[in-house]
Amino acid sequence: MKLQELHYPSMVILAWAKALEGHQNLAEWLQHNGYPELVVACHAIKLQDGARKWLMENGYAHLMAFIQAAEGVKKAQIWLQENGYELLFQMAMAIEHETERWYWLRENASPELIILAKTIQQIKDQIEENHNDMHSINRDY
Repeated sequence: MKLQELHYPSMVILAWAKALEGHQNLAEWLQHNGYPELVVACHAIKLQDGARKWLMENGYAHLMAFIQAAEGVKKAQIWLQENGYELLFQMAMAIEHETERWYWLRENASPELIILAKTIQQIKDQIEENHNDMHSINRDY
């Protein structure tokens, strides 16, 4: 399957970050203005299997690889590198708390991508905390 392009204006990336934080009005705006994959990615980041399947079936395997790489899946990390998705790889590794990747992002990525990576990192950290908290069993986010 042909992979879809991942080129977004700065304001769309910022809207995606805010949608991830729970701003429903921005998620709806993304959905109705030609960016449904970003809304689906919000759900995939929050471990919803249906969203993950949708990304794979609709030409966004690279976006799914980014999400999995940010979860520490080595195969996804290697795939991103081997297929020329250096920015997504660096973002995923920064999300995985590799400090030197944040330096790389500061030198090579736009500020809104750094904001997006930090937002995803906070969500992933919350999911991890919930999975490790016996009072939050079966709660992802």
